[in-house]
Amino acid sequence: MSDREPPRRRVPGPARPARPVAGQRRPNPGARPARRPVPARPAAPNALRLGSPRPRLRMVSLALTLVLIAFVVRLLQVQAVDASAYAAKAEQNRYVGHVLAAERGGITDRNGVALAASVDAYDLTADPTMFNRKQLKIDDGPEQAAVLLAPILGLDQDALLKKLRPTNRELRYVLLARRQTPQVWKQIKDLKAALAAKGEKDKSTVNVLAGVFADPSSKRIYPNQDLAAGILGWVNDDGKGGGGVEQEFNQDLAGKDGKIRYAQSGGRLVPTAGSAETPAVPGSDVELTIDRDIQWAAQNAITEQVKESRADRGYVIVQDTRTGEILAMANSPGFDPNDLSKANPNALHNWAVEDAFEPGSTAKIMSMAAVLQQNVATPLTHVVVPNRLHRGDRLFKDDIDHATWNLTLNGVLAKSSNIGTILATGQLGKTQAQANRVLYSYLRKFGIGSYSGLGIPGETKGILAPPDKWSTSQQYTIPFGQGVSLTAMQAASVYSTIANGGVRVEPTLVRGTKGADGRFTPAAQPKKTRVVSAKTAKTLAQMLESVVDDEEGTGAKARIPGYRVAGKTGTANRVDPATGKYRGYTSSFAGFAPADNPRITVYCAIQNATSGSYFGGQICGPIYKKVMEFALKTLQVPPTGAKAANLPVTFTP
Repeated sequence: MSDREPPRRRVPGPARPARPVAGQRRPNPGARPARRPVPARPAAPNALRLGSPRPRLRMVSLALTLVLIAFVVRLLQVQAVDASAYAAKAEQNRYVGHVLAAERGGITDRNGVALAASVDAYDLTADPTMFNRKQLKIDDGPEQAAVLLAPILGLDQDALLKKLRPTNRELRYVLLARRQTPQVWKQIKDLKAALAAKGEKDKSTVNVLAGVFADPSSKRIYPNQDLAAGILGWVNDDGKGGGGVEQEFNQDLAGKDGKIRYAQSGGRLVPTAGSAETPAVPGSDVELTIDRDIQWAAQNAITEQVKESRADRGYVIVQDTRTGEILAMANSPGFDPNDLSKANPNALHNWAVEDAFEPGSTAKIMSMAAVLQQNVATPLTHVVVPNRLHRGDRLFKDDIDHATWNLTLNGVLAKSSNIGTILATGQLGKTQAQANRVLYSYLRKFGIGSYSGLGIPGETKGILAPPDKWSTSQQYTIPFGQGVSLTAMQAASVYSTIANGGVRVEPTLVRGTKGADGRFTPAAQPKKTRVVSAKTAKTLAQMLESVVDDEEGTGAKARIPGYRVAGKTGTANRVDPATGKYRGYTSSFAGFAPADNPRITVYCAIQNATSGSYFGGQICGPIYKKVMEFALKTLQVPPTGAKAANLPVTFTP
């Protein structure tokens, strides 16, 4: 079977041709059969032909080429042509800078006791973009944050909300609160940490305070509250002095701010990227001439009397007669510079140098100085004082009706006679005009009509018209202290000039400054001017003793046991600043002690006392006594033990 061929599969062949029909010729057996005719196809009407794809490919290629060329050109511009500009811009966005606030210098009294100091504080800020829905995934992020922050910062909730949701959606920095204590910032930090910890456990908790930050700053404090506030002033929200020494010495106290610049990413410091820092230079400390204890005694005394007398205000100045240094300058009512929101705007002044008023009889000491220095009279010169004196267009009188007085010049001062003073100063010239010019020259030498030399902001130089401008009445009222205006500081300086042997020393309030290096720079020496001779000054001191010690003197309430006291009372008609007319009185007392070896001058004035007495000897004499006694003990000034001159007050005709 293997040798046999396999059976072949029969493949059907072509169909046999049909038998020929009768009568037809049979084809040759070897001939090919004839093809059947193919029926013709109908022609397709308007057949579509596809266009060539090459133009489209060329257009796409051209477009891609142009795009690539644009990318290449832009790439070359960024990486080659403008590379430095873009690098700088990226550097600017990457690096951030902050101001390093300089620590403000302190203010101390003459013994180094702090009167104003700076403590650590924080300016609280926020990034509003970190409170939106994109960051917090909630719609009321600013509202929730404002609710939490308002009670901590003590601010209005709506005001905080406006800062956290500003109209400028791209704003990245807002200031929430200035100069907050470390305790406030710690409270906010603890709350932020608590929200963050809770958010790790409960994904539904959102840390709505994540965008709150703090910049280190400092806060000005005044440890003695309202003590010497008129002298010190305050620091405003911009960190600048707003009055007093804080304003006058702002440049020295402020120091110089520093800067720090560092790399950040996502609001966090990149420690490996480096940083640049310019350290801040602390401000200098300012040492005042004030003695805190004497300042306290003066402020307490004047505050009590202003309240008791229901007066508009009052002031006390204590001055070292030899050096011109101010040991105390107290105003009442005062204010607490730690919280200006509770202060009366009218009290934000140092009225002892800003308030110009007619001094009254305390100014008679200058008239007597001129009379003695010009040798037209002596303390024993007889002066007959009538009950009324007609001069110019006015009829002058003393503060009380009296029969004709037979007084010495010393008695005129002791009894504070206006008429006697007019008669005495009338001897300064052959005519009244000449006498006016002489008196004016002495008033100017004593510092009236000029700034005192302290340089405190807001100080006034008072009002003293030239003698040719004096009205008919001023020619006779200026000698006894009406028609001329001065400040409490100027008045105190007049008495210190007499106490210092006739030499006026410009008052000083600052002893010097201490820089960041610890080096102390003393203040410039005050200017000294001889006003009257030492002999005249000594005589005036003896005459002022009669005001206090003599039974007929007006200053008996200023006596201090064991000490010789020189002083003068004053009660003047007061010009109402609201109406410009006389209303009420200015009550005052001025003097120094010990009278024969002066060390301390005290001046007190009270404006518009409306309860009880308004006479200077009655309400300012006791203040003088309290403050002078305290100052003498504080400075350990012993009594001299010498007996008073006891100059006569009257004479027998």
